[in-house]
Amino acid sequence: MKASFDEGQPIFQQIAEMIEDDILNKTYGENEQVMSTTAFAKTFQINPATAVKGINLLVEEGILYKRRGLGMFVAEGAKEKILTKRKDSFYRDYVMKLLNEAGKIELTTDDVIKMIKNGDRS
Repeated sequence: MKASFDEGQPIFQQIAEMIEDDILNKTYGENEQVMSTTAFAKTFQINPATAVKGINLLVEEGILYKRRGLGMFVAEGAKEKILTKRKDSFYRDYVMKLLNEAGKIELTTDDVIKMIKNGDRS
C-alpha cells in the first residue's frame, strides 16, 4: 500500500499526524503500541529515517514514549495533548485569519458569528 502524501508538507509531519489521527479516533489507546518505524516504512514505501523522524516528533511532544526493546507506545494524556495542540492551531490558522479578514471588510465578530450560524453571505 502506498500512501499519497501532500506535497506541501514534509512526509515526517504527515506520519506524525496519521498517528495523532489514530489516537483521536481510538485506533490506539493509552499505553498501546503503535506501528513500528519499519512497518511504517514498508507500508507507506518511505525511507525508514523519515518514519523515525515523524515518530520522534511525537516523542518530543510527549504523545508517544519508548519502551526499550519493545517499541513506541501512546502516552497517558496523549489525546488531550493532541486536542489542545490542534485547537490552538485551529484558532491561530483559521479563526484569527478569519477575524483579520473580517475586520478588513468591515464585518464585526457578531456579523461573522451570524454568518456561520446561518450559512449566510450577507
